[in-house]
Amino acid sequence: MRAAPLAPTRMARAGKYNPITWLRQKIADAAVAILTKPLKRYELHSPNDLANLRRHIRKGDVILIEGNERISQCIKYLTQSSWSHSALYVGDEPLARNPQLRAEYQKQFGEDAEYLLVEALVEAGVILSPLSKYRDFNIRICRPYNLSAQDLAMVLDAAIGSVGDQYDIKNVIDLARYFLPVSLVPARLRRQALHFGSGEPTRVICSSLIASCFNQVKFPIVPRYEQLPDGSSAPPRRATIWPLVRRRTAPPGLYHPVPPWLVTPRDFDLSPYFEIIKFNIIENMRFDYRKIHWADEQAPAQIKKGA
Repeated sequence: MRAAPLAPTRMARAGKYNPITWLRQKIADAAVAILTKPLKRYELHSPNDLANLRRHIRKGDVILIEGNERISQCIKYLTQSSWSHSALYVGDEPLARNPQLRAEYQKQFGEDAEYLLVEALVEAGVILSPLSKYRDFNIRICRPYNLSAQDLAMVLDAAIGSVGDQYDIKNVIDLARYFLPVSLVPARLRRQALHFGSGEPTRVICSSLIASCFNQVKFPIVPRYEQLPDGSSAPPRRATIWPLVRRRTAPPGLYHPVPPWLVTPRDFDLSPYFEIIKFNIIENMRFDYRKIHWADEQAPAQIKKGA
């Protein structure tokens, strides 16, 4: 399900200047500028090897990012997670699908045009970004397990097709929630707090866009599980015409999809249907804890007598 395109403003529909609409847009723009301003302190836990990242990442992988903006801190608290942002890796797929724009992409991104992400930003809408953008951030790679090539193509279609969509700031109150003390939000309401309000600003959690893409092929992220009563069985699957082909066991019980707008970045991390890819060291099978150079512990300062 594609994100809704930018709705025409009341000013555009009326064909004349509307001071209320203008004022509301100015306030919303100021709020976005404050919320997306980078924080002064940010700790990178482990340096990212960009060459290894490019080597191991695959199209369709979800990248989780620990952001460094004020809105990132609010999202991390409300979701009780380290991850505040997510993006979908599409690689060179935009270049292959639109050769006419190849020169434009290469001019804009340089060599990074072969390694692109689709992400949704509250201040810019759905855009293409280079993979190297998040080299200096804490990130995690989540890979959909056993996703077929046909379904992967549909996921990429949905993601790339949404590029250029914008979010219409219809209600400044939608952004005002991020200026309130998030500790006042009850735990049971934190997920809903991210999506309360009217209009497209409720989709500032970019994972909703990614969840919509996977929803196209009914790939699970965090479905609600319902155990079947004793003696009952799940709906029958289509019989194969090749009796000797080994059938894959269907998961027991019934699965109910979670609406994409309720999916948060941490859900990809916790989902049993996504693999965690350790691209920095472990994927190269070069990690040996015995060769780590630990910093020498300093001797405790001696206390002077009579102090």
